[in-house]
Amino acid sequence: MNGWHCLCVAWDGMTGANDRGFRGGGGRFRVGIEIERHKSGLAPWGNAQPPLISAAPAARCTTCVIVPARDEAVSITATLQALHEQVALDGRPCDRKRYEIIVLANNCRDATADIARAFSRSHPTLHLHVVERALPEAVATIGAVRRLLMDEACRRLLERGRRRGIIASTDADTIVAPTWLAAIEAEMRRGADVVGGRIIAREERGDDENAEPSSRLYHLRDVAYGHLIAELESLLDPDPADPWPRHHQHFGANLAVTAETYERAGGLPAVPELEDMALHDALRRIDARIRHSPSVRVITSARRMGRVAVGLSTQLGEWDALARAGRLPLVESPAAAEHRVRRRRALRELWYYARADGMPGADALPAVARSLQLDRRWLALEVLRSQTFGIFVERVLAHGGAGEDARGLEPLAEITTAIAMLRLRLAVLRRCRRVPVL
Repeated sequence: MNGWHCLCVAWDGMTGANDRGFRGGGGRFRVGIEIERHKSGLAPWGNAQPPLISAAPAARCTTCVIVPARDEAVSITATLQALHEQVALDGRPCDRKRYEIIVLANNCRDATADIARAFSRSHPTLHLHVVERALPEAVATIGAVRRLLMDEACRRLLERGRRRGIIASTDADTIVAPTWLAAIEAEMRRGADVVGGRIIAREERGDDENAEPSSRLYHLRDVAYGHLIAELESLLDPDPADPWPRHHQHFGANLAVTAETYERAGGLPAVPELEDMALHDALRRIDARIRHSPSVRVITSARRMGRVAVGLSTQLGEWDALARAGRLPLVESPAAAEHRVRRRRALRELWYYARADGMPGADALPAVARSLQLDRRWLALEVLRSQTFGIFVERVLAHGGAGEDARGLEPLAEITTAIAMLRLRLAVLRRCRRVPVL
């Protein structure tokens, strides 16, 4: 694993075939996500929620950083200090009038809000808003809180006419890199609508006396596997908005989206947890340009006692349990992953040529329909009527378009076996002729 040591310290407990759950325990711990669709055509905040902040943003403000915080008195100062010390890519200090920070301290039993307000008083040049709320326990979830914050950030940016203004999300147990905002802005200038950054997990000493030392190795393997899958996707189905090198993370501790893209996606879906995954699905559905940037980095806590029902702490706990049982996590097998990526590429080519020529390719359509075991006429209708490529893929999969090639594939494999097989397969693919970018 020495070759991976420099990058195998970040968390991604949610890679795999469908990006909707955790691996481990002999299978995947699945959490159903019901996406709330905003059919009214209104902005996601509508008129239901009053503004969290009455004061208008600064005239030069182009980025709104949101920080959900619940019982984070121990860590909130370090989080805010990192945001206060932002610099440009060349090391010069950032103009603090170009960004603001909103901390929403919800249902806290400690001094999180008081500490944040004290930080604001002692750093008067930082545009920091501290909002304190006691939400009903039934709705006091990370999904609801992050949605309140992102809706508020979007409202504030759009009211300033900042349609390409940036909503930047992090967490109150997370320390962003000094160039975090500058790196996000650079990716947005290059055309990204969404930026998912790298999340590096920081082990907490004494956090959990029951933590298994070997679970650290499980963590490293998980990140290595996620990076190998990302390279497989880049080789077989390259995305012009997300070129290699890239990674595999798009989670709330390090995520940014433009205000107009957030609005177009309908806002953050109304889910209690895994809200970042649900937002990623919604953004895929509208064909947002999503960049997994290696230069946008944060360090987050790897504590076992998390603040949310399902999150990093859940995955770490599962790895601890597997380590104690002497078992390895199961992941999507390399063969199944390659089939999934090649299927998506075939659908992308069909979509691309249908948009270029006004009709599906006469040669490509029958071949794709046959390989996916779909009715050719149904597929032709779907590729023409689907408004986005993301919706087209979603409808094909919902219609059962897995394909005859998927029969007999082993869907899961032990992670060590999968890593070894992926490395061998990638060594071959790197020498092959490059798949053209569409």
